[in-house]
Amino acid sequence: MKKNNLLVAFCSLIASAPVAASLGAQATPRIQFEKYTLPNGLEVILHEDHSTPIATVDTWYHVGSGDEQVGRTGFAHLFEHIMFMGSQNVPVGAFDQMLEAAGADNNGSTTEDRTNYYENLPSNALALALWLDADRMGFLLPTMDLAKLNLQRDVVKNERRQRVDNQPYGRADETILAALYPKTHPYSWPVIGSMADLSAASLDDVKNFFRTYYAPNNATVVIAGDFDPAAVKKLVAQYFGAIPRGPTVKRRTTVPAVVIPRDRFIVLEDKVQLPRLFYTWPTVKAFAPDDAALDILALVLANDKNSRLYKKLVYDLQIAQNARAFQESGKLDGKFQVDIIPMPGQKVADIDQVVRTEIATIIQKGVSTRELQRAQNSYKASFLNRLASVLGKADQLNFYNYFVGTPDYVQQDAARYERVTAADVQRVAQKYLGKPKIVLTVVPEGKRDMMLTAAGGAR
Repeated sequence: MKKNNLLVAFCSLIASAPVAASLGAQATPRIQFEKYTLPNGLEVILHEDHSTPIATVDTWYHVGSGDEQVGRTGFAHLFEHIMFMGSQNVPVGAFDQMLEAAGADNNGSTTEDRTNYYENLPSNALALALWLDADRMGFLLPTMDLAKLNLQRDVVKNERRQRVDNQPYGRADETILAALYPKTHPYSWPVIGSMADLSAASLDDVKNFFRTYYAPNNATVVIAGDFDPAAVKKLVAQYFGAIPRGPTVKRRTTVPAVVIPRDRFIVLEDKVQLPRLFYTWPTVKAFAPDDAALDILALVLANDKNSRLYKKLVYDLQIAQNARAFQESGKLDGKFQVDIIPMPGQKVADIDQVVRTEIATIIQKGVSTRELQRAQNSYKASFLNRLASVLGKADQLNFYNYFVGTPDYVQQDAARYERVTAADVQRVAQKYLGKPKIVLTVVPEGKRDMMLTAAGGAR
């Protein structure tokens, strides 16, 4: 899962509370679990939680857009949709109908690194969720035809139109990825893929993708909530046990370091009213030694209303309407981004001057103890919130299992952030934000003269 510190709303309240009310001393709860593997390679993780009569089935297939090839992008996300189209024993439309009749909610998501499907439902309907997931894992291909592919291909294309092509600033991310990474880098294209690649996908292409990646030996099923372990193990063996293994998946474990020789200034024209600035630096993958410190740096720099850039640009100078920063870490690589939307009539050069000054100040003088503790409190609040639901715990178990090799990592993960010092934050600011970057200005159509340039001003 690509980690992204989009903190929940109440974190701002925690962050602005007195430092004495630190969450650092609050113990991180351990998530009890049992893990075993079926003979066909399917990993199964069980977590009991009898506090409410709710159960979750959270399935991760270890495939994302980073496993695709140049010219064949968008397959992982396309399959996220196809998997809801019915299988050998589940007619088209029945998947959602059965779950809704049982009082369940379900969905899926795709990142660069994995594809996830979940069902959250009353515990007395757990067997239904397991059967449905097993049927689409083992028996989707017999019903896969060109009509289904074309239907979901059109759905995904429409999603791209809504979220990317016709969304204000929607093409910024793919523009940045293409500029930041070499063309062969697995993160250089967007998860949703390109229109050309989606159009070119043949039925055989899609079937081969399924045979390669949607096999039990490339998946982990987490079952969490109110259930009897002995009964669930029997159901898992009954429904999933006969599904044959797929081929051994060979995937990249490392990528070459991304080096930007000098600041690169690019521009994108869009149907927008205001320009928007994006600064992006190559950094590190999830759980790398500097990952946690970069998360904390992002919180200090531009996340809540007390962060440096937000306070300076939005409140003090009132020249921007929003400012945010985040460290986004994947299984193979990561990036740090600062994103600013000016107020109407303001120049991007004035915004840029403030951004450069605040980053330089952190590099030269570091951050205060109060800033550090506030950022750690915000992250801890968000972290604990992710563990508050059965679904949240199920997904964290899957996340840790895939990214660090064991589901038992919640306390070690929390400790990474508690160990971050002010010196660490200053050091990573110098190491990463002190180096060349990609600077994208999204400008209104025909207004390329509004872009930020190397000279520091609008051209």
